[in-house]
Amino acid sequence: MSRASLFGSRNRRRSYSSSCASAMLPDSAARRAAILFVAISVSCLFLYRAADTLWFLPPSGSFSSFPYIFPSIRDAIESPVSNEFRLEKVLKDASMNDRTVILTTLNEAWAAPNSIFDLFLESFRIGYQTHGLLNHLVIIALDQKAFSRCMVLHKHCFALVTEGVDFHMEAYFMTPAYLKMMWRRIDFLRTVLEMGYNFVFTDADIMWFRNPFPQFYFDADFQIACDHFLGRPDDLQNRPNGGFNYVKSNNRSIEFYKFWYSSQETYPGYHDQDVLNFIKLDPFVLDIGLKMKFLDTAFFGGLCEPSKDLNLVCTMHANCCFGLDSKLHDLKIMIEDWKSFSSLSPSLKMSSVWSWSVPQNCSIDSLRHYGSPVESIKQELED
Repeated sequence: MSRASLFGSRNRRRSYSSSCASAMLPDSAARRAAILFVAISVSCLFLYRAADTLWFLPPSGSFSSFPYIFPSIRDAIESPVSNEFRLEKVLKDASMNDRTVILTTLNEAWAAPNSIFDLFLESFRIGYQTHGLLNHLVIIALDQKAFSRCMVLHKHCFALVTEGVDFHMEAYFMTPAYLKMMWRRIDFLRTVLEMGYNFVFTDADIMWFRNPFPQFYFDADFQIACDHFLGRPDDLQNRPNGGFNYVKSNNRSIEFYKFWYSSQETYPGYHDQDVLNFIKLDPFVLDIGLKMKFLDTAFFGGLCEPSKDLNLVCTMHANCCFGLDSKLHDLKIMIEDWKSFSSLSPSLKMSSVWSWSVPQNCSIDSLRHYGSPVESIKQELED
């Protein structure tokens, strides 16, 4: 809606000022009346212009298709500012000195009390050298209730709304809602890169038990966790998992995310992780010079392939798991495993290899009916 349609033309503005003044015009001498008229008119015009600046500014450039955001709870009585400015402010406030942020997406189902979001935040608080990383974590809320809950529990929240799509319910694996959510995420992450920010993207069902930054490769543009790691970080046959990656903002990574997003048309019906498995071998990736690395599951594990030693683990992902209840069950056990390990003395921690009590309710078998890529992973693990 244009400003003209919101507030009317300049003629309406002058008539508004006149009516505002005439409503207060006292019965007094002409000189006094004239002074009052001018003072009130100027005041009304000033208030009008101030209100005018608080509405959405029309987006421009690469942000022309960016969705509207919710007004924050704290600013509920104010009009929202433009999306570009709001996202830039949130990223700037959360960024590290090198313009790196940690991002995750959240919807109502995962943000509900005693659900995924609570466990996710708890892992940062009880992890080794992870509590301070919360200062750099930005929650991307996909619906109003997720945004409201974020504003209660965390200080860096951004509401990402996709017109005509409701993401508040649990999005089951490979359903249309799930696919739309995954591809919307890829498009948003490309935007973050174009704004000049590096990011670690993490699914909210990934527990952060140790600071992962010392385990990242300094020379990689794009590095990603795996469902199945073959032992070499450069091996393109590794099975990546899109739920955790560290990406540096440069021309190579931006072009790669554009290519990744556009490739959904080449491979319709597949989710972003499947498409990544296809395009990682594409000559275009070699042509743009993207440096891709795959992260060892010894440090970045998951229920598909758990980290074997809690002395090494940085993150653990509730992947290879179907259904929110199953994820919650195994994530709670995972948290308790870590607390038990953390309570041990240093000598006991190092005296033997400590591992996990999970998976229990989660398994690759729970996903067996949701696409051949999962079946191929299952076969690799069995082999």
